Amino acid sequence: MNDNGNTTSQRWYREPWPWLLMLGPFAVIVAGIVTAYLAIRSNDGLVEDDYYKQGLTVNQRSARDRRALDLAIKAELVLGGNGDRIRVMLHARDQERLPAALVLHVAHPTRPGLDQKLALRAEGGGVYSGSLVPLHGRWHVALEDDKQEWRLVGEWVIERGPLLHLQAVETTGGLQVGASDEKGR
Repeated sequence: MNDNGNTTSQRWYREPWPWLLMLGPFAVIVAGIVTAYLAIRSNDGLVEDDYYKQGLTVNQRSARDRRALDLAIKAELVLGGNGDRIRVMLHARDQERLPAALVLHVAHPTRPGLDQKLALRAEGGGVYSGSLVPLHGRWHVALEDDKQEWRLVGEWVIERGPLLHLQAVETTGGLQVGASDEKGR
């Protein structure tokens, strides 16, 4: 029997089903390329290359924190200008032995490319100043003398205010280096 009905045959590329079936694998290929691009282009800031060396320096850091407590060192950090100037007022038990310069480390919690290390010059009377790239958001701050004998650390959320207080305090659980911003947080 010869059936010559009204069946029309179209080419495969004119049918919607092959294209719909190819859409899934094509989307996976595009997603894989985008993921590979992001993995190569971005920096994983949470992984430390020298984690072993950092672990060995924990006792050294604790000794420097203890030294700041022994000297009763307190610091007030103030952002000025358009956020590109910083002034530090340093107070210690022995005001005559204040260092000639301070080093301020400002580190972003997740993006090490934004970290800054500043040398602050003495202006006299326990006041130090320097320039920095304007800050926004949350930052880890470490202030130390130029000889690295003591240090104060804290966390600064810039949006809470341009003022940060740093000091080392003794607690029942041990030494704690504290920080509070303008609103006492």
